Parts: sequence; structure tokens; C-alpha cells
Amino acid sequence: MSGVGPVEPGEGTHAWDVLDAPPLPRRPRGRLAELYGRHRRAALGALACAVLVAGGGYLYATRPQPPAALPPPYPSQVTDVHYLSWEPTPEGAPKRSFSLGVELTVLAGPPVTVTRISQPYAGLSVKSTPTAPFRTTAGSSRKIIVTMHVTQCRKVPWNAGLPFLDVTLRNTRAIEVHSFILGQRYAQQLSEALQVACSNNSG
Repeated sequence: MSGVGPVEPGEGTHAWDVLDAPPLPRRPRGRLAELYGRHRRAALGALACAVLVAGGGYLYATRPQPPAALPPPYPSQVTDVHYLSWEPTPEGAPKRSFSLGVELTVLAGPPVTVTRISQPYAGLSVKSTPTAPFRTTAGSSRKIIVTMHVTQCRKVPWNAGLPFLDVTLRNTRAIEVHSFILGQRYAQQLSEALQVACSNNSG
């Protein structure tokens, strides 16, 4: 009995041809594609970082803005002056002089400086103690002695109706001249002082 050997490839078959065939050439790739392939992870990371930075910049630019700080108030809006009473006339004051006390209060805001105190009558000169300029801080008061000297009796009001003091005020916001009307009692005592000062003098 004869055995059966391995089947030989017949003529025209390609079994050995396939095994012995050279590998197919790889498809050529561009240089950019090769670089991307090598650095793909780094490129994706850089892209993600760029997106995050752009998003963060947009959020920062469009964030709600805090309201702008309000400017300080005008000095006349936060300063009050009211009349106190008669005061002794300082030693060395000229004849026909008299003194009245007022109180200046700064309610809020930056400190207020008084740079000048005056009044509207041509026949009167005014000096103050303390001497201007002087400063008062918010929440505090300062007593001011206003000494008036009659220079010409014919140019002063014998019966002042609503006399006032002109006070020049300054803070970090502005400089203002404000007229403070000090009330009926101030008007009455001012008129009395003027009459006494000019009762024996027609000048």
C-alpha cells in the first residue's frame, strides 16, 4: 500500500508567490503629517491651553465691573455754621470792635479748610480766631470767634434784617464761597452791637 504524501502546489498556483512576495511599500506621508504624528499629544495640549486662555480672557473682559467710586461731597454740602453768643472782645482790638461766637461743624467727607471769613457790609472788617486758614475734620466741630471792627458807621446796617457770613471753604472736591445765614438772634445782637459802636460817632 503506498502512502499519500503532501500535496504539492500545482502549476500556476500562487501559494509560494504570496509567502515570498515583498511587503507593500508604505504610503508616503507629508512632513507636516509626520511632525503632527510625532507631536500629536503636545499639539493637542497646546490647543487646549489656548482655548482655556481665550475663554479666561473673555470671562475677565466681560466680568461685571464694580461701580465707580463717588466723588467726595462739595464742602458747602457738609459744613454747617450756627451762631452761639456774644464773646469778649480780644485785648488790643481797635475801638468800635465787638466779638461774636459761631460754631462750624463738618458732617462728613474729607477735611474742610476755611480759607477766609468775611461779611457783605463795606463799613465792617472781620478777623477770626483761629486765624484762617484752618482745617476741621469730618465729625468734629470748631468754635470760631468773629471780631468785627466798624470802620465807617454810615456804611453799616443799623437794623440788619438777615445778615450772613461769607465763608470760603475748601476740600479735595472744590473751593466754594458760601453765605451762612445765622438766624434772627444773630441779626438782633449784630444790630445792637453796631448801634453801640456808632452811637457817639457819626463817621
